[in-house]
Amino acid sequence: MLSFRPTTDADLARVTAMTVDEPVGTISADRYLAERDQGMYRPGWTWLAEDAGRPVGRALWWGRPDGDHPLALDCLHVDPSVPDRAEAGAALIAAGLRAFARQGAAKLPLYNLTLPEAPREGTALASAVDWRRSAALGAGLTQEVERLRLEWTPSAGLPAVRGLLTYTEGTDEEFLDVFRRIAVGSLDAETRREVAALGAGAAARKEMDFYLDCPGERAWWRLARTTDGEVAGLALPSATPYHRNVGYLGVVPELRGRGYVHEILAEITRFHAEAGAERITATTDTGNAPMAAAFARAGYRTTEIRLIWSAPDSA
Repeated sequence: MLSFRPTTDADLARVTAMTVDEPVGTISADRYLAERDQGMYRPGWTWLAEDAGRPVGRALWWGRPDGDHPLALDCLHVDPSVPDRAEAGAALIAAGLRAFARQGAAKLPLYNLTLPEAPREGTALASAVDWRRSAALGAGLTQEVERLRLEWTPSAGLPAVRGLLTYTEGTDEEFLDVFRRIAVGSLDAETRREVAALGAGAAARKEMDFYLDCPGERAWWRLARTTDGEVAGLALPSATPYHRNVGYLGVVPELRGRGYVHEILAEITRFHAEAGAERITATTDTGNAPMAAAFARAGYRTTEIRLIWSAPDSA
């Protein structure tokens, strides 16, 4: 019978010795050790599945260095020798989630699986995804979203602008109001869930708080305005712990369909490029076709596909 437990410092060599030979995103030993030193991986956020004391699976949850709880499951692995990898994976995830909930996590961490391409039926990639999907669902992470990870580099050239918008600073109250307006009719799956669960006002507050907590600076934020001064949307350049990031952008419902999204994305891209960024990252849902098209037009290329599973009440 398998057992599941968080690791201690004494387990470090056992954790890093486990390797994943499937064609999905994983965490190398070097990356794990480096980010463990920074507090983004921790012993209590790293769990093992054991068979009579022998490690046969691991779950690596990631969080911010200053965070009290993990935000995402970055790597799930169960050894092929285990008869039912999906069942074991589900039990391993569930054990970790229960522990995090007991420790006071207000929101259960999601599971983020990175793929090099869309899986095709009958391939090793499809098989690797299938058992992990079953494990996520079995652990109660039943909300699935597919997202594109995109990247801009200077070789793509700066996107063109038509001068349709101007950009100004704004107060927190002004930004919060535009966050609320943009949430209405959004094609982003998480935004839709949050609006349905919390209402537009509370969802906007949560979204804004998230970006305030990101590594990017609040001073970068701008309100996008039409040439006659009407607020058209938001441009929020941001950052991750690794790269400059597009962050958040959107257009208010009554002004959508006029090409403003292209202008705002170009503004964010130019802002980062002028600061010397050699790489700008971004993500969007595959279901948000207008946003995906805007990224392609601005010179962003798709580098990864991410499957994200979350608990229904964790929006």
